[in-house]
Amino acid sequence: MNGAIAPTRERASPGRPSRKGKWRSLPWLAIIMLAPVIIFGICGPLLYLHDPTTIDLLNPQKPPAWLEGGSAAFPLGTDQFGRDLLSRLIEGARVSLIIALGGVMVAALIGIVAGMASGYFGGLVDSLISQAVDVKMSLPAILLIILIGAAIGGGMTTVLASIVLLFWADYARVIRAETLSLRERGYVQLAKVANASHIRILTRHILPNLFGTCIVLVTLQVGRAILIEASISFIGLGIQPPATAWGLMVYEGRAYLATAWWLPTFSGLAITMTVLGTNLFGDWLRDALDTRQSSL
Repeated sequence: MNGAIAPTRERASPGRPSRKGKWRSLPWLAIIMLAPVIIFGICGPLLYLHDPTTIDLLNPQKPPAWLEGGSAAFPLGTDQFGRDLLSRLIEGARVSLIIALGGVMVAALIGIVAGMASGYFGGLVDSLISQAVDVKMSLPAILLIILIGAAIGGGMTTVLASIVLLFWADYARVIRAETLSLRERGYVQLAKVANASHIRILTRHILPNLFGTCIVLVTLQVGRAILIEASISFIGLGIQPPATAWGLMVYEGRAYLATAWWLPTFSGLAITMTVLGTNLFGDWLRDALDTRQSSL
């Protein structure tokens, strides 16, 4: 035997995945689905091939570039008014992201505050908030949307109000249950003994422990918000022409499905891809933040 010492390979600890394992565990399918939507939403105006609202009656219902009669100037074809479909899809991504993120964040703020107050204080506060949640859960979503549309009219305000009123109760229910458990923890009881104020206990001891749950809820509901925005626009209570939205594009193109299938198809695929991608990413994030599962 010689005195050479064989090089040892670095082994990842059982509780900590290797760098290669971390890369493999990422939700690549969800990332691939969401990447175009995020890029379009952030850099939309820089990517327009044509103005999405410009009408060109010389090129109505032009097929996609790879079909007979198509043109490279309009990669996904044009609609019944000659507007470039690719540019309209990019603009629709911006509108969908703005509405979904804005509505979900406002709903999250209201629901988290209500859920924390309900779970922490209990008593009359818990009773009132729980009854409000029960009332909301008893109303069908489509009925609530129609009532909002009838009250304030169609447009972006209707979509945002609908998303907020439909989603806040989901946050309140989950956060209330988490807060009921957290308020019995030892560090919360010690803070009460130290005469810490309720605001300090809620913001310094309870809210940080709700962060993972809140992130997962927001991620899962962004896809639902995009679907609701598309549904509201489809029934005519959402985004109004000449503005662009995916649901509106499906609504306008449904009458031409037999002669120009690409009009509703590409916008429908964009909605499906975005909703599926956000759901997959939310499921992965929920598993990644579940410390009980990762410790097994």
